[in-house]
Amino acid sequence: MVYKGFTKNLLVSNTLTCGLLLSGGDLIQQRIEKYMGYQQSHDLNRSGKMFAVGLSQGPPHHYWYLWLDKILPKTDLRTVALKIVMDQIFAAPFFAITFFFGMGVLEDKRMSECWTEFVKKFPTVYLFDWCIWPPTQYINFTLVPPALRVLYVNVVTVIWDVFLSYIKHYDRQEQEKMSLITKD
Repeated sequence: MVYKGFTKNLLVSNTLTCGLLLSGGDLIQQRIEKYMGYQQSHDLNRSGKMFAVGLSQGPPHHYWYLWLDKILPKTDLRTVALKIVMDQIFAAPFFAITFFFGMGVLEDKRMSECWTEFVKKFPTVYLFDWCIWPPTQYINFTLVPPALRVLYVNVVTVIWDVFLSYIKHYDRQEQEKMSLITKD
């Protein structure tokens, strides 16, 4: 029943889950920040921006997996390895840059500031990407039905999204921590 409801309008389902899970990852990260004393209360505006960027990434994720399955329909080891390599070389940098620029635009940053932040943080993001996504995608491309691939990726993405929220906002945490130290 849920499966049919989810797959009835897959584009909408995939888009909404991208938004909800990116903001959910941010909620988890903000709870960690609160626990560690970096912030006093939850920043709903920040989570809203993460939700909006997640929504913007839903359709490209949806069509990316449809296209990969169309051009590489098999599930043998060679085909799966090729899908993983393509995902890492093309999709990972695309989604990283759209994340940093999307968040930057919503934060009223200039394009040059978005680019500077991307250049600074992309190596860490891409390294972690290579750690988490190849094994995840191996399972995705060999065991998960095509209609549920974006959903599966989105569930694993909660861990990824906590990491992205941390990387995106850690320098602001450091600034807030320093301002608290200088006030004392």
